[in-house]
Amino acid sequence: MDHPDPILARVSEGIERRQQGRNSEARALFEQLWREIEAGAGNPLHRCVIAHSAADAQDDLTEEMRWDRIALEAAEAVTDDHVAATGVGLTAAALFPSLHLSVGECHFKLGELDQARVHLDRARHSMSALPDSEYAAMIRNGYDDLARRLGQAAPPG
Repeated sequence: MDHPDPILARVSEGIERRQQGRNSEARALFEQLWREIEAGAGNPLHRCVIAHSAADAQDDLTEEMRWDRIALEAAEAVTDDHVAATGVGLTAAALFPSLHLSVGECHFKLGELDQARVHLDRARHSMSALPDSEYAAMIRNGYDDLARRLGQAAPPG
């Protein structure tokens, strides 16, 4: 995908590497981007997208959770103006369904079912911000899958 924003274009390169199974190369690119943007505190949208993408490239679940939490924290500072300036056709609110779904998925994998349910609920409440698109369908499918697995999971205690 072509992006007018050079940082997001490089994030797309990292995502492609990850999708090709080249996780270590993707991680290296995301870490390099992170260092570059952190030098000036960085645009919160850049921080969010880099961290969210870096999370997906992790082999270690603890590191995945750490990066997803960084992404979620950065998203809190993202405005619609930040998003518009990058040429991405979304609103700032549209970041949250995927972010909460990812954090919920990490909690599920860690066996922290109550926290997984909290983030699944937050994802559900933020879904209305998603446009009607293939991306939104992918997020909704992920939501349905996690909801099904949580429904099948034994209650705590």
